[in-house]
Parts: sequence; C-alpha cells; structure tokens
Amino acid sequence: MAEISLPRADGSSERYPLAAPSPYPRTASANGVRTVYAAAHVVADPLKLQEPWRVAAVDWDATLAFRHHLWGLGFKVAEAMDTSQRGMGLDWPNAAELITCVLAEAKATPGADLACGAGTDQLDPHAARSLDDVLRAYEEQIAHVEKHGGKIILMASRALCPVAKSPDDYLAVYSRLIGQCRGKVILHWLGEMFDPALEGYWGSRDFRQSMETVLTLIREHAAKIDGIKVSLLDAGKEIEMRRLLPEGVVMYTGDDFNYAELIAGDEQGFSHGLLGIFDPIAPAAAAAFARLEAGDRAGFHAILDPTVALSRRLFEAPTQHYKCGVVFLAWLNGFQKHFRMVGGAESARGILHYADLFRLADQSGLFVEPELAARRMEHLCALNGVA
Repeated sequence: MAEISLPRADGSSERYPLAAPSPYPRTASANGVRTVYAAAHVVADPLKLQEPWRVAAVDWDATLAFRHHLWGLGFKVAEAMDTSQRGMGLDWPNAAELITCVLAEAKATPGADLACGAGTDQLDPHAARSLDDVLRAYEEQIAHVEKHGGKIILMASRALCPVAKSPDDYLAVYSRLIGQCRGKVILHWLGEMFDPALEGYWGSRDFRQSMETVLTLIREHAAKIDGIKVSLLDAGKEIEMRRLLPEGVVMYTGDDFNYAELIAGDEQGFSHGLLGIFDPIAPAAAAAFARLEAGDRAGFHAILDPTVALSRRLFEAPTQHYKCGVVFLAWLNGFQKHFRMVGGAESARGILHYADLFRLADQSGLFVEPELAARRMEHLCALNGVA
C-alpha cells in the first residue's frame, strides 16, 4: 500500500502517498541535557466499556506496556495527568489504581522514573464549600501517591477555583500541601484553554498578577519545589516567568505549541519538558534530544520542528480534546488494538481532524509501519462514511 485515500475539508478526497517508515530507534538512553517527562495516556478496555460515559475501564497490560515504551526511550513518565483523561473519563479510583500499578512496575524496571499527579478530582467542585474541603481532597491523593513511594505533581484543582476568594487563599492551600509532602514537588499551572473550569487560577485573570502569586509561593518554598510545569500555550509568558525562577527551581514547559524553541532555549536559559505531545512523538523526540546533547542544535530542530505542526493541530481548540489525537496515533502505531477511549472520548474530534493528524504524523516520520497505519486509517474513514 503506497498511498491512501483521505478526505479533504471541501468534501473531496485525495490520494495521499505514504512516507517511508520511521527512521527513529525504538530505544534510547536518557539524555543528559534536559529532564523530560512524557504525560502518558491510558488504554481503554473495549470489552469492559459497557457504559463508557459512566464507568471507566482500563486495559492495564496495554497501559503498562506503553509506559515501558516511554521508559525505553529515556523518558520519565508523568502519571495520572491530564493526558490520561484525568477527571475527563478517568475517575479517581481508576487513577489511584493506575498510580499504584505504575509505581510498582517502575520499581521492578531498571532506570524507570516517574512523578504522579495529585489533585482533587474525587471532590465535585460544586460540593466544595471551603478551603478545608479542597485540602482534604488533595491530602487524600498525596497520601496515596506517597504510600506507594511516588513523587508528587500538584495538579491544578477545579474545586479550588470557586472557593478561593483571593491569591492569599491559593498561597495558604499550596503552602500547607508543600509543607506536608515528603519530598520535592512539581507545581502545575494549567491554563483555561486546557480546562475552562480553571479560568482565573491563582486568584486573577491577569497573567502577571497570577505569575507574581506563583513566584511568591515558589520563593517561599524553593527548597521543596523541583520545578513548575506551565501550560499556557504562550512562549513569551513562559520565558518571562522562567527568567524569574529562583536558582534550583526549573521550568517544565507544558507548551505543546512552542516546545521545540522553549526546550532549545536561548542565551539566558531553557525549559525542561513535561508534555502530552511526548506520548505520540517519543522516538523522534528522543532522537532530537540525542542531537542536542551532542551539541547539534540544527539536528535537534531538524527532527523536532516538523512535529510542532502536528502538535498544533492535535492541541487545537477545544484544546481539552487533544487526548483523542494522542490515543488515535497510539492506535495507528500499533500500541493498542483499537481506537476506543475511556468516557467514549474519541467522538470529540471529527474525521477531518484525524485525517490531518495522519498526514502530519506521516510527514514527521512517526509511523513505524506506515501500511498498518494506513489500513487502520482506512477502517476509520469507512466507519465515517468516507470511501
């Protein structure tokens, strides 16, 4: 199969020629120049998705196998984060089991490393009445992660937004949580483009006011903070904040639009990475980091820059549905046998979106077996009435 018929936005179709198989290795050593976490997706179990909108069902074997794929490429794993459909199909009981399973798997896997999201998604935001309600929810999840030996990523809380009355409330909640954690934590600033319920997080809709609140928190607790992941899809804002971080606290870019330039950095510094896009582009990204470690910045950009167009399409508004593209590409690349998601979320994007992701992934050299990817894409087109 040298080509595939793909739909166009005008209702026509095109014969799209397939590129060569991916040139990137399936294993790699961890790079020595950037700390990179891949926020990993979960694989649903379609045979147990009897009520997919209400009850999550996870294929644990396939989910763990994908973590081994990421570890084998030198990535750390950011577990039970937004990419895993946390709070958007994956409920806290399943997230807790995911954390337990993956931490146990990591302990038995030489070189495996991860950090785990602790949030408040077991607490209905409409049921939260006080900061203490939010604190109890956070503390339950932190206790679970630490019980199993995990490192904490303090996720943004939907429940905190409606009960926090000022920046001081955010400082009080986070200060208490950071003080209680056994080790260093990673903070997480997730913009409203990823989750509209988080608009005005940190007590203001003004970026600089919010940034100053976060920087106050970081300066007061720098010894207990590894870094902060910023997901605002604005390179300028991230760079501005990066330059103001105290020594010893790093910036983890969560900018899936501008990660190549932010990770490459400039004369005043660079960002590390904690990204959902690393899930589908892991082999290419690992090859790019090897070039960067060797001092070959041009080679780094030659590999990673073409993936940015894919990421921008994958994370386009409504951005919270980007997980559909992540799972879609995992299916095309043979990491799972089906294109189903917990919560039935695969229906949140249309066939034209998926067709564009196919083209862009192929052009980025991401398909290990292009013919397998093409056959699966043809099936999806047929299901959508595209001959």
